[in-house]
Amino acid sequence: MSGKTEGFDPAKLAAYIDHTLLKADATAEAVDKLCDEARRFGFYSVCVNGGWVSRCVKALEGSGVRVSAVVGFPLGASLPEVKAFEAARAAELGATDIDMVLAVGALLAGDEAYVRDDIRAVVEAVKGKAIVKVILETGFLTDDQKRTACRLAEEAGAHFVKTSTGFGPGGATVEDVRLMRAAVSPGVQVKASGGVRDRAAAIAMIEAGATRLGTSSGVAIVSGAGGGSAGY
Repeated sequence: MSGKTEGFDPAKLAAYIDHTLLKADATAEAVDKLCDEARRFGFYSVCVNGGWVSRCVKALEGSGVRVSAVVGFPLGASLPEVKAFEAARAAELGATDIDMVLAVGALLAGDEAYVRDDIRAVVEAVKGKAIVKVILETGFLTDDQKRTACRLAEEAGAHFVKTSTGFGPGGATVEDVRLMRAAVSPGVQVKASGGVRDRAAAIAMIEAGATRLGTSSGVAIVSGAGGGSAGY
C-alpha cells in the first residue's frame, strides 16, 4: 500500500467518494447525517439501500451530490427481473448510480450466460437514467474468475466494475484493483469498496486505478483521521 498522502488535495479526494450507509439498522436520522456530511465535504454521492433514495434525493437537492442505490444487495442471488425492477425503481426515484451485485453463485458454477444476462437486465432497465456498477465480491473469486467477471460486466454494458459489498469475505485490495483495471477497457471504470478506511488506503486504491471509492469512512479519509467503522 502506498504512503503517498502528502500534498493530495482533500477536495479532489472527496470527489472520488461514494459516502456509504448500508447497514440494516440505519435510521432516518443516520441517513440525514450521511447526506449532511456528503453536502458539507463535497462527496461524489451517497450510497444507500433503495428505501432511502427518495429521502436522500430531497436532502441533497441543489448540492450536486448524487445518489447511488444498491441492487441485489448484498448476496446477488435475486432473480434478474427482480434486480432490473429494483434498479428501475431506484432510478425513477432519482438514483443516478446503481451498484448491483452480480450472480456470484452462477459465476462460480461457470454459467457465463446467466451472469451476463443478469447484468444486462439491470443495464437496460436504467439506460439513459443511471450508470451501473457491478460488484464482483472478489473475496469469493480466483484471479481468473475476477477477470471473467470483469469481461462479462463489460460485455453486458456496465460502466464500472467494483470490488466488494463490504459484507462478504475480504474487501478491496490494491492487487485486485490493479487486476480489474487491466481486465477492462479504458471506457470501463473501477470502484474500490470494502475496508477503505483511511487516507493512505484511499490514495493507494486511486494510484492502482480506482476512479471511485465506496466507504463509510469518507469524513475520516478527507480529514486525514484514521480508523472508521467496520464493514463497508
